[in-house]
Amino acid sequence: MEGIRIIIVEDDTEIREWVTDVVQSSTDIIVEAVFKDAETCISQYNKLNPDIVIMDIQLPGMSGIDCVRTLKPMNAEVQFMMFTVFEEDNKVFESLRAGATGYILKNFPPEKITEAVRDLFKGGSPMSAIIARKVISSFNPDAEKNSEYHKLSKREKELLSLLSKGYRYKEIADQLSISIETVRTHIRNIYEKLHVQSRTDAINKIYREH
Repeated sequence: MEGIRIIIVEDDTEIREWVTDVVQSSTDIIVEAVFKDAETCISQYNKLNPDIVIMDIQLPGMSGIDCVRTLKPMNAEVQFMMFTVFEEDNKVFESLRAGATGYILKNFPPEKITEAVRDLFKGGSPMSAIIARKVISSFNPDAEKNSEYHKLSKREKELLSLLSKGYRYKEIADQLSISIETVRTHIRNIYEKLHVQSRTDAINKIYREH
């Protein structure tokens, strides 16, 4: 059986060799070429016939996203899977707009990488769980907010409500009959659950529509 032909574009030597070894360990995946920068990949692309390109984002010179944007129109059948440390929303959506159909993070387990290659080849769109969550949330922005809000305890919700009304720590402590240190502990827990760093961020994340 003819294998799945892939190209790997990754500038970090250790990671590049590791990914190559991982995918080549599967008998149904063939590594056609490996490049350390986008420019070399583009110059050699027409000589190759890949099914899938595994693309790093942070490359010397042209970025992986711009490389996908350049290569995708050359052959719409080729599928691009971003392989990166970046999980920021702008990187995710810019990659997808450029033509990528997969997006996995570099902490993906080795066996999951080969599964992702096969999934992409069969028409799927493999993504790390955190990336898939971002994509889904983009269609329903309130879903992520509501999900995180419901993780808060009743007391944490009470405290956040008081924060949104401008109460200071001492006033919150008096209102809830708890110590200031307990207030600080609750606030740290709120920040952690909502993935924010400040009172303003927490309030905006939950009450931005009010």
